[in-house]
Amino acid sequence: MAAAAAGSGTPREEEGPAGEAAVSQPQAPTSVPGARLSRLPLARVKALVKADPDVTLAGQEAIFILARAAELFVETIAKDAYCCAQQGKRKTLQRRDLDNAIEAVDEFAFLEGTLD
Repeated sequence: MAAAAAGSGTPREEEGPAGEAAVSQPQAPTSVPGARLSRLPLARVKALVKADPDVTLAGQEAIFILARAAELFVETIAKDAYCCAQQGKRKTLQRRDLDNAIEAVDEFAFLEGTLD
């Protein structure tokens, strides 16, 4: 059954480490007509890239990759900040949660002092 369901886009059951059945999440199709591949407006990303005087040309693929990287960055820092909020027994993100996430995660060290 697992081989038949592998490419069908439907969740399939797999046996987890404790022996229980776990449902794996299907991969999002990338060629669905009308599906947006980026949540950020590419025209806005392109305008930001062109605002840099060092950039003369920016291909559409490069703009897409930059938009996707920005989405992943925002998602990562938001998740880490939300963990900080949960430690404070809150569900609402506050500025101090972003500050705490920046201090706690080494990958965000380049942001230290930028939110002041």
